[in-house]
Amino acid sequence: MLIFKLDAALGAAYRSRWILLRSYDRWNVAGYDRDTAVKLCHEGINPLVAVVLASRGQSARSDIDRMTGKCQEKLSNPMLLADMSKASERVRQAINGREHVAVYGDYDVDGITSSCLVADYLRSKGLTCDIYIPDRLEEGYGVKSQALDTIKSWGASLVITVDCGITAFEEARYAAELGLDLVITDHHECGGETPQALAAVDPKRPDCESPAKDLAGVGVAFKLICAVEGPESDNRLLDEYGDLVAAGTIADVMPVTGENRVIIRRGLELIRTGKRPGIGELCSAAGLAGKRTSVTNVGFVLAPRINAAGRIGSTDTAVGLLLTKDKMEAAKLALELCGLNKERQRIESEMFKDALEMLKTGRNTNGPVVLSSDMWHQGVAGIVASRIVERVGLPTVIICVKDGVGRGSCRSVEGFNIYDALSKCSDILLSYGGHEMAAGLTIEEDKIDDLRDMLGKIFSSGPAMPKERFLNVDFEVIKPRLITLENIEALEALEPYGTGNPQPLLCMRDMCVENVTSLGEGKHTKMWLSKNGNVFEAVFFSKNMNELRAQVGIHADVAFTPQVNEFRGRRSVQLNLVDFIVHDN
Repeated sequence: MLIFKLDAALGAAYRSRWILLRSYDRWNVAGYDRDTAVKLCHEGINPLVAVVLASRGQSARSDIDRMTGKCQEKLSNPMLLADMSKASERVRQAINGREHVAVYGDYDVDGITSSCLVADYLRSKGLTCDIYIPDRLEEGYGVKSQALDTIKSWGASLVITVDCGITAFEEARYAAELGLDLVITDHHECGGETPQALAAVDPKRPDCESPAKDLAGVGVAFKLICAVEGPESDNRLLDEYGDLVAAGTIADVMPVTGENRVIIRRGLELIRTGKRPGIGELCSAAGLAGKRTSVTNVGFVLAPRINAAGRIGSTDTAVGLLLTKDKMEAAKLALELCGLNKERQRIESEMFKDALEMLKTGRNTNGPVVLSSDMWHQGVAGIVASRIVERVGLPTVIICVKDGVGRGSCRSVEGFNIYDALSKCSDILLSYGGHEMAAGLTIEEDKIDDLRDMLGKIFSSGPAMPKERFLNVDFEVIKPRLITLENIEALEALEPYGTGNPQPLLCMRDMCVENVTSLGEGKHTKMWLSKNGNVFEAVFFSKNMNELRAQVGIHADVAFTPQVNEFRGRRSVQLNLVDFIVHDN
């Protein structure tokens, strides 16, 4: 295994760690029950699909029909969400009274799609509906009192929050003082209390009876308009807004199970058909025209471009793209977002390099990484935090300081609830919020060292974190002839993939490298691998030939996702490599 040692000056916690060029220490290969796979094949299921299902313990016909969409789950009754009756009734009152409404959103994809969904719906009812999304750099996340002043000056009588608000206790009281009715829709963690708003709809509320606990913010917003429209409206509204709901759900990395699976499957169909001009033009500008629409494409191609508006530009660009009915305007805005995304990538790269250099100072010696700078851009802090987590395998907080106040983005690892950890540090934080794996905070600059120490103690007192990184593999391919174009195409029946339903990950041992070349100016590696007379094209993205030690004639074990590669009208089998272990003998 090829490895780099961290700099000798690194702190004690990091001296025992290695920056791995191979991403994982060990594979957990689940395997599968052969009798189950044979039974599924006899029922008419494709052999590769049958083996994947068997490896995941899915053999019941009802489960398989749900997985493949032959028996689609129904969306749950929106009225099961706590406070939904109050929320929907107040929105109906606004519609009937032709009131001026404001939607208060967030600057990420979930918040932007939520804002556009509710605003478009209310405007279709003839209402004046303004959108307020706070500036990421100047205002930060969440409902702010000054923003409520602005909304009041617009003449609004009702404010609907989307993807935020569940911790806005003071702001809810202030809204009441201004004479603004406040309806909160959110999906973030909350305690036993809720703000004193007219309604606070959040599936994370302890008293919420809805089974839909894993909705994104846009999913909760969608439930609101379903409740307003009344029974049996779900499918019609999903046909109208499913692309927005799917995009926000995918971008927020919500589980692709249950209701989210229904939403995403329908949403991907709408994105594929180009129902919304803005999304269609963004697909074209991003190079996705004519390609299959998947969770991966939405999450890693479309979402970053929509997010770029809130990160380093204005969310007005993204909002305009999603709401416009004009194709020419959509094309213009799509190109603007692609340009912003390139700038975001440049800033992110520089920040990541700075953060790696800071790691060498040895200041983070006791658990979670906490790094800060007054030269960093808040818009990409979360992305950089995620990359540091991938590099060192520890929870990470990236803090951007301005005028003595730091705004931080937190990303965690399995087994360490970063939201709970921040709640234990609340005395030194100005604000915080988020999820188990991702959160945000605001802190005075002179308290950052205290935060690092407190998080270190919380981390050390908790359960021991795994020292090895595991890769969960569905099964080992013994007969390479199983990996055919027809079989891989059949795997499409198991889509959409994502959290809770990952893309099938397989492995093959002792493959020979027949040829190898670089792609993308040396950033990626393409290989031709053979076993038992079968030759496969394989690509390892973001790893170069030197990092992989890939040379003609060597043998290696490979973990991969099987995919169909489409190039100039030709479809072929491609192995997208996830791990590559060279045989040293």
